[in-house]
Amino acid sequence: MGFSEQQEALVVKSWSVLKSNSEELGAKFFLKIFQLAPAAQNLFSFIKDSNVPVEQNPKLKPHAAAVFVLIGESATQLGKAGKVTVDEAILKKIGATHAKSGVQNEHFPVAKSAFFETIKEAAPELWSAELESAWGEAFDQLAAAIKAHT
Repeated sequence: MGFSEQQEALVVKSWSVLKSNSEELGAKFFLKIFQLAPAAQNLFSFIKDSNVPVEQNPKLKPHAAAVFVLIGESATQLGKAGKVTVDEAILKKIGATHAKSGVQNEHFPVAKSAFFETIKEAAPELWSAELESAWGEAFDQLAAAIKAHT
């Protein structure tokens, strides 16, 4: 899998628009995941063990923002590095958490779709087939790196 200069430029440009609102967009991203796959809520102990509605859960926004930023920042580094540059220890921690929580391979396309919907809504003026392809490649590379550590 390669990441072209054009893909890198598209991702960097769109991420510069998205990252300033990462807390809100991260929450929207996760709420979209839960709309597409309601059972995914059971993968998050802080949600399944809570009596608070998911959108009001105090742990959702910080977690969602961290995931959203991880995806965005790792995507912007693909062109320069030619690979996912997330620290090995972080990948191991994410992989272990995913394995312990019961995340399966089929969950990643749901997250990818929710991520795309979030970007489309946040920056409709930037959305194109080329941008979708660029973010898709970035998302897939990060997902592969995470899966390699589960």
